[in-house]
Amino acid sequence: MTPADHADGDAGRTDRTDRVPDSGDPSTAIGPFEIRPLESHADFEACVRLQEVTWGAGFSERVPVTILKSIQKLGGVVSGAFDPSGRMLGFVFGITGWHDESPHHWSDMLAVAPEARDRRIGEALKWHQRKLLLERNIKHVEWTFEPLEARNAWLNLVRLGATVVRYVRDYYGDSDATLHAVLGTDRFVVDWRLDSERVRRCSEGLYDIVGPKDVEHVPLIAAIGSTGDLAVPGEPRTDLDASRVQLPIPASIQHVKAGDPDLAKEWRRVTRKALEAYMDRGYGVTTLVRYGRWSAYLLERPGK
Repeated sequence: MTPADHADGDAGRTDRTDRVPDSGDPSTAIGPFEIRPLESHADFEACVRLQEVTWGAGFSERVPVTILKSIQKLGGVVSGAFDPSGRMLGFVFGITGWHDESPHHWSDMLAVAPEARDRRIGEALKWHQRKLLLERNIKHVEWTFEPLEARNAWLNLVRLGATVVRYVRDYYGDSDATLHAVLGTDRFVVDWRLDSERVRRCSEGLYDIVGPKDVEHVPLIAAIGSTGDLAVPGEPRTDLDASRVQLPIPASIQHVKAGDPDLAKEWRRVTRKALEAYMDRGYGVTTLVRYGRWSAYLLERPGK
């Protein structure tokens, strides 16, 4: 699960390819921190504490020190980002196994401390994870993310080059994580092809960015209204037959949850109905388009 990671981005750009200065290892360009595998007992304890900060002190699914250590010894990834004083700023945790007779990796958690967000630490942790896995000849990684979290969508689809493979209702059931309150646990499952051309380009800072002008003639599945500073979705159309359609989501679902929990639930209802309808008809989620106070998934149907 990756509900807690945040990444800054290039909102408002309309060019399809953008290059970020000092690309390659993001940690070289964005501040004093080091990324490395966890080593000491104190490192692992810090990881457990950050889980509780992120998902709530009573989060029953937190991974304890003993399991983190065991997973790391068996080929998993348990790494953290640390400031010069040794304080943990973020971590990534994943499990390696076998699927269809080949090694696969499930990236289970990615979190960044609240005070360290907007420094692209989450992105740097993912590129570190990719490097370790490629060294082990592991080329497939999967994880989940909340479809209504636009910041996570930007990181996963645009900056990392991952691909949405399915939408699942209530993937984690009834979670007791504070972060999951109100909305439940509907999730996208993504596949990260570590040696693909798309991911390689992203690792070099070359992002395929689609802006509003690129899709100005692509229909919206749901109209957008407003109440105060919050975007409000209309009833979704499930009968559009265009080769490409756009599904709006709020720019910050956390802001919506804080201001109007019932509106957040309506966003879930609308997006769930639309995603299930269009993905069942063969549409795939290809990228995220940023408009300002709302964003939109671009859904495309091959061969249409």
